[in-house]
Amino acid sequence: MTNNSCGILILNKSGGMTSHDAVNRVRRLYGTKQVGHTGTLDPMATGVLVMLVGRAVKCAEFFDGKGGIVDSGKSYRAVLRLGIATDTGDITGNVTATSDAIPDEDEVLAAIKRFEGDIMQVPPMYSALKRGGVKLADLARKGITIEREPRPVTIHEISARRITDSDYEIDVSCSKGTYIRVLCEDIGQSLGCFGTMAALERTSAHGFSISRSVTLEQLEKLDMTGREAQLIPVAEIFSGLPKLSLPPFFARLARSGCEIYLHKIGVRDLSPGDYATLWDNGTMFAVGKVGEFRNGPAIKPVKQLN
Repeated sequence: MTNNSCGILILNKSGGMTSHDAVNRVRRLYGTKQVGHTGTLDPMATGVLVMLVGRAVKCAEFFDGKGGIVDSGKSYRAVLRLGIATDTGDITGNVTATSDAIPDEDEVLAAIKRFEGDIMQVPPMYSALKRGGVKLADLARKGITIEREPRPVTIHEISARRITDSDYEIDVSCSKGTYIRVLCEDIGQSLGCFGTMAALERTSAHGFSISRSVTLEQLEKLDMTGREAQLIPVAEIFSGLPKLSLPPFFARLARSGCEIYLHKIGVRDLSPGDYATLWDNGTMFAVGKVGEFRNGPAIKPVKQLN
């Protein structure tokens, strides 16, 4: 089994497993310990889990919005259940309150739409966020609750349709850091009848749609050649950046970590703070960032990939 696999895997995670479980399965399938994901999905949730395999794990920091290089937005399809509150914010938790006063469809749809735009959310206790090095979810399981400051998030678009009197399917396009279960709770609170998340599917993340995803079961049926064919080249996530194909001499310098002065390679349209991909003989080997050096603006690798 090879350990040279490298690329981005768009996994369609099934329900009932943690994101860490998925990472371990992918490690075994690709024969490498170098596997990570770019955003946790709850065990009950399904859908897009963007995974980095092999040397691609070096790109993880760019998925956190560094330099605006990788799209950090995500989209979800969820089921909002009105008339019930739980301690976890979803149906896996213990029921803490109920209500029979479910508003009519028009009122519910109007309330949901009001959450579109810039809003504030209080992160849930049952989350992967850490306080003092300990996950909030681990504290919550011990019955410990701590204060959390509201954080700004953006709901780019939200739409909904009625399934039953108490259940609504909602499609949400949102910024990084948005908690859909908190959104469901807040919608229920605004309607005065409580709300919880009954189902969740991530339909896209970082510009990758679920239509490009593969399940673990599908991967297990493939041989290594087939599995590697599922990996998206790392260069794709940087396709929006300028591409600098360096002559052999300058490519060797850049691979050694040296800055390359822009005037020496005939580049005039980049400024300090800009990022670009660095290529050598048709292969992308690094992401570089332009800075101001002693003899003028130059690009220096900030992440060597090959």
